[in-house]
Amino acid sequence: MSAASYMGIIMNNLIDIENIRKYYPVNRSFFSKKRDDVKAVDGVSFSIRKCETLGLAGESGCGKSTLGRTILKLEELDSGKILFRGSDITNFKKDRLKEFRKECQIIFQDPKSSLDPRMTVGNSIEEALVIHNIGGRESRESIVEELITKVGLEPDFITRYPHELSGGQQQRIGIARALAVNPGLIVADEPVSALDVSVQAQILNLLMELKTELKLSYLFIAHNLYVIRYISDRVAIMYLGKIVELASKDELFENPLHPYTVALLSSIPGSKDRKILRGEVPSPINPPPGCRFHTRCEKKLERCNIIEPGMKEVGKGHFVMCHLY
Repeated sequence: MSAASYMGIIMNNLIDIENIRKYYPVNRSFFSKKRDDVKAVDGVSFSIRKCETLGLAGESGCGKSTLGRTILKLEELDSGKILFRGSDITNFKKDRLKEFRKECQIIFQDPKSSLDPRMTVGNSIEEALVIHNIGGRESRESIVEELITKVGLEPDFITRYPHELSGGQQQRIGIARALAVNPGLIVADEPVSALDVSVQAQILNLLMELKTELKLSYLFIAHNLYVIRYISDRVAIMYLGKIVELASKDELFENPLHPYTVALLSSIPGSKDRKILRGEVPSPINPPPGCRFHTRCEKKLERCNIIEPGMKEVGKGHFVMCHLY
């Protein structure tokens, strides 16, 4: 089902993801001629509105990061469609893809490994300006200094190298690099998970301030539900390559519907009604038929074993993929 079918046509959308899939081919053994596929992203649809933060949560290995990279065309999707500002970018070639990537940037999980240790902070930020032919040499220096200041650092950081910075400072440089080309959408892939808790709060507050000031949209990927609730406007829950529930932040945390979402939220320390998930996450190479969660679900119906549920709107803006509704 397409995003337009179950979400309605929202004129304020920045990006629309329609039934995208990303599979990775594998062979079961050296002698096997049969190709199997890791179904990392398997028929995902959603939209991100202008100036909105969509939080994406789920267990490790559910396909969150692959989804983010596929949206940015860092991974080639196998099927489906991506509409950015109403234009289909799915089959963009080199030049048009470069323009799209100027509009859509990424902040990586590990700030240290995302920075070239041989380049100064200033050169790392300026590199994006050079690639996209933004400004001359003098104006680029001015832009870099402005970006350094905007992310809460002093101008003298321009001449420093990544190893001279703390983790939080490195991530601020990663944010400055993402902002350098004036994007509309930023995919933040676990941007605070490698940082101390006190530093996490600083980075989250910075991202929220920048969102308001620069009218940014975020796809914010995280496994930490506290972080997701703090920064998101809407939240999508992902399980084994599929989005199983999507709603506003308050609606999803106060009224979770999918049994997986209920169990996930109950794992937050301090939750009164603890739901322990039984069994292991099935292999994405051979996901179960019907509802992918039925092998671990205490509320499963007979048809859950056979028929895959569709995404249904059960309340205003609240969508769930479950036969119970």
